[in-house]
Amino acid sequence: MDTGRSKLTWSLILIVGALTVCPVIMLILGSFSEGLTAFGSFTVQKYVDAYTDPALAGIIVNTVVFVLGSSTLATTLALFLAYLNNRTDIPCKFLFRIISIIPMMIPHVLFSVSWALLLNPSNGLINLVFKQAFFLESAPLNIYSLWGMILVEGLLDLPIAYLIIAPAMASFDVALEESSKVCGAGAWRTLLRVTLPVLRPAILAAFILGVVRSLASFAVPSVIGMPGRVYVLATHLYQMISTGFSTDYGKAAAVGMSVLAASITLIFIYRAMTAESEKYVTISSRGYRPTVVPLKAARIPLFAVVALLSFVLIVLPVAVLFYTSLVPYSMVPSAKAFSLMSWKHWIEVLKDPISLLSLKNSLYLGVGGATLGVALSVFVAYTIVKVKTKAAGILESLSFLSFSFPGIVIGVGFMWFFVRTPLYATIWALLIGYIATYLPYGVRPLASAFIQVHSHLEESSLVCGAGRMTTMRRIIIPLLVPGMVSGWILMATMFVRELTLSVVLSRPGTEVLAVQILRFAEDGLWGRLSALGIMMIFISTALVLLATLVGSRFKPAGT
Repeated sequence: MDTGRSKLTWSLILIVGALTVCPVIMLILGSFSEGLTAFGSFTVQKYVDAYTDPALAGIIVNTVVFVLGSSTLATTLALFLAYLNNRTDIPCKFLFRIISIIPMMIPHVLFSVSWALLLNPSNGLINLVFKQAFFLESAPLNIYSLWGMILVEGLLDLPIAYLIIAPAMASFDVALEESSKVCGAGAWRTLLRVTLPVLRPAILAAFILGVVRSLASFAVPSVIGMPGRVYVLATHLYQMISTGFSTDYGKAAAVGMSVLAASITLIFIYRAMTAESEKYVTISSRGYRPTVVPLKAARIPLFAVVALLSFVLIVLPVAVLFYTSLVPYSMVPSAKAFSLMSWKHWIEVLKDPISLLSLKNSLYLGVGGATLGVALSVFVAYTIVKVKTKAAGILESLSFLSFSFPGIVIGVGFMWFFVRTPLYATIWALLIGYIATYLPYGVRPLASAFIQVHSHLEESSLVCGAGRMTTMRRIIIPLLVPGMVSGWILMATMFVRELTLSVVLSRPGTEVLAVQILRFAEDGLWGRLSALGIMMIFISTALVLLATLVGSRFKPAGT
């Protein structure tokens, strides 16, 4: 390997290592420190205090039920949808693609809020409809409960589970099922003894990834769990660092270490399972043919189920937010409600200086942060794909390490990291934290793009006398535009909606949209919250459209 590539690799290892490993080291040191600025005075008292708390056992039970319940719901629904889409003759299959992509554009905090607006026991729209229709004295449904949290988190994790299971289902060789039926097995026996065992790696991978995402989730437990006093580890940590006159950050770090260890263990299990996927290969050189299972009489009813799920996942959250932003208070849609509609909440938001500041900060972090993140991702992806050395392998591991870090836990680590620097309580702290946490979202699409660029192009440029930077600027970068646009869109949308890291690092003057929406939810200002939420969705959509437009203009000729 030449000297230039070696310097680039080790420089990137230092940068990415500082971004991903330093917060973890600071979290470990913080959990053993007596105070926020008392490095050097180590103690285990924080662990004793944290793990002898009588409330912790109940919180752990809630956490286990929440993560297992939501992951099971997401995986079951994803398996159901993937089977219908890939193996049956159900109509309008484009609905499945919409389900798998569109919900990822809706910020989790807004999705949670929309369900709170529908099913809260005091004035939820669905509860109001039931009470008026059946003359009930009390609300029949209460979203502020453990089952409510499982329902909303399961729906949020459904697209990811579907994206994992659907490709495995699509490439499944149905000859195995036909052989089972020829041998006399019925449909259910074939499903249980042949189909599901072959799909086991994809199903378990979707389930474990769901567990990791639920464990790291903060939007659902904070918006739905905290009002019902149903606490999980994420909200337990949030309470430790956001309430009281003397916040015990060391105790929060001690609890966070358990969450971090569980998350990293699950990610290792996930990677081990996906690495052994060759054991379950069903497509060989002899070829295979996909066959379609006729649904017959169940075709239309099952399509109705999918259409209802699409409505619940996509249309309902945005429609409820927009409707609530226009009415003076929560009320069932009626002639009276439509007559009272106004832009009052929108005007209040646009006159609120903190809301305007949060809009400005989120836009700045979305555009500026994503641009810096993609610039770093280009060099990291180049080194991972083109410089195949042990050092490049270390860089690859470091760049994907942050994927296993729960946001609120690593936020505590970043706070310890920044507290002794001028970056503490500044917008730059958020910017660095965002890039470090979401770096895999930029590296992954760019690594895929680099794989498709043959090294002969780079070598030809070098032979003709161009330097490496000139080759990168004039040959490689133009060919990477689609990957760069994908990475930029992913990072920008994540930055605009970011909540878990922001609730820890955000301070007065550095408020962002998700934090301001959470504060509106805590204060019960549903109208303002809905107006600001629609603005957030509009900004995310505008950034995606703008990036797509710019990417199409700079797309290399002939592609």
